[in-house]
Amino acid sequence: MNSNWFKIFLRLNKISYGKGLLLKGIPVIFSKSGGKLSIGNNVTINSSFLSNLVGLSQRTIIVTRTPEAKIRIGNNVGISGTTIYARNSITIGDNTLVGGNTKIIDNDFHPVDPDVRLKTPHANMGIRSIEIGENVFIGCNCLILKGSKIGDNSVIGAGSIVSSEIPANCVAAGNPAKVVRYLKIYKEKV
Repeated sequence: MNSNWFKIFLRLNKISYGKGLLLKGIPVIFSKSGGKLSIGNNVTINSSFLSNLVGLSQRTIIVTRTPEAKIRIGNNVGISGTTIYARNSITIGDNTLVGGNTKIIDNDFHPVDPDVRLKTPHANMGIRSIEIGENVFIGCNCLILKGSKIGDNSVIGAGSIVSSEIPANCVAAGNPAKVVRYLKIYKEKV
């Protein structure tokens, strides 16, 4: 089911999206007043159990949580049952595929220090932007944490946890994700 009626809610919530947005199921997409959330052209967001046969455990959730937060999703991106939660900034480049049940989160949700957490549970948490390059493939059930940078053309293996920089043109996997091998990139001659 293509949830075209949901696009009305996106417009009312001042979320910009390009041509060809395909919503399968009903995602949770919300931008805090003042936040910026943009979705490029030809993006597919899978949010129903049958929209991705890897087995989605949730609908897609895309949220800017603060007035300063920014999420930019490029053109030709595919997202399946993924949480994208920003307090600062998350950028996903063109032609990127995000596997089922992945979480992309630019903050710790709460302070790490137990005394601070008791006194101010929603302040003093770690927050750093996330940058995901172009033509990246992120396998299912991955966790992309604050401060992560993933270079163009890279592959993140299923179930990996990324918490640092992954260079371009490589396969990275594990907890924490490490480069497994580099890819040869072939360019067509015109």
